[in-house]
Amino acid sequence: MATGKTRKPFQIGGYEIAPGTRQTVDIPVSRLSDHTPVHLSVHVVHGRKPGPVMFVSAAIHGDEVIGVEIVRRLLKAGALKTMAGTLLAVPIVNTFGFLNHSRYLPDRRDLNRCFPGLSQGSMASRLGHIFMTEVVGRSDVGVDLHSASNNRTNLPQLRLTPGNDRLAELANAFGAPVIMRSKLREGSLRMAAEESGVDVLLYEGGAALRFDELAARAGVSGILRVMKHLRMIPGKGVPKIRHKPVMVGDSSWYRAPAGGLLRGYVADGDMVEPGTVLGAISDPFGEVETEVVADVTGILVGRTHMPVVYEGDALFHVAETARGDAAVQGVSAHLAAAPLFDEDEII
Repeated sequence: MATGKTRKPFQIGGYEIAPGTRQTVDIPVSRLSDHTPVHLSVHVVHGRKPGPVMFVSAAIHGDEVIGVEIVRRLLKAGALKTMAGTLLAVPIVNTFGFLNHSRYLPDRRDLNRCFPGLSQGSMASRLGHIFMTEVVGRSDVGVDLHSASNNRTNLPQLRLTPGNDRLAELANAFGAPVIMRSKLREGSLRMAAEESGVDVLLYEGGAALRFDELAARAGVSGILRVMKHLRMIPGKGVPKIRHKPVMVGDSSWYRAPAGGLLRGYVADGDMVEPGTVLGAISDPFGEVETEVVADVTGILVGRTHMPVVYEGDALFHVAETARGDAAVQGVSAHLAAAPLFDEDEII
């Protein structure tokens, strides 16, 4: 590709990426016990025209593979060929957990509780420091991709910091079915990034160690819409929002009142109200049965998919809303918007 003359090369990890080009950069992180090197791999798309620097990260939790698929599809988007600004795509932040099919690092630490990290800290702290220094520190805005933890699934949704008007604007541009206000958590990437002046949208969708077509398409479409909003890409080919996202504040987890076998009666995106039976738990003989009943009006945004439950297990996540029919119709429009697999996307 021809090199542009109006922008300087983008520098990261000791590499220089010329404007109008793209390159995968491997930033050294550590070595495994058998001497195998581990890198933080960043795909840099450096546009010819000036614009924002945006990072997209996935697999901070190593078992959250849906984000890896979202990044893969994003990097194939035709709109990136004429992109302004710079995109830093990191499909796998936590390589250790990804290789082990684990949420955590080998030292059992949660990377998303170890930011901004320390250069001489624990394994997780060192990785967090490298990511903050090499990626977040070079960015203006970011999208961090997640899924539910093991044995659960999430409706595609965004989490954003209350009172941050810029994030609210970006969230509306993203257009996920549900937007949830969520406080910052100590040690999270979102908190560390915002404290350094970089706003981050947190996307949740699908389940751990699973691909979910709705979550993948919602994630890719949302990122492209944010890039369009930031004038990084043109609008041609960017999916339009079919319905305004539902904004919610409070949410409630319904937990198992007893151990046993769970039969769920509701699906992600369903509207519930006080008295809605979410599911029932019975013993293996069917002699004792306990119903799990909603006591708020809202949208089911997450649930377990494990039929065997212990007393106290989190079963159903309901985001509270007073919008009733309008809310469920909006979510239904998003759910209906996901077409069948393209032939070249069947894996």
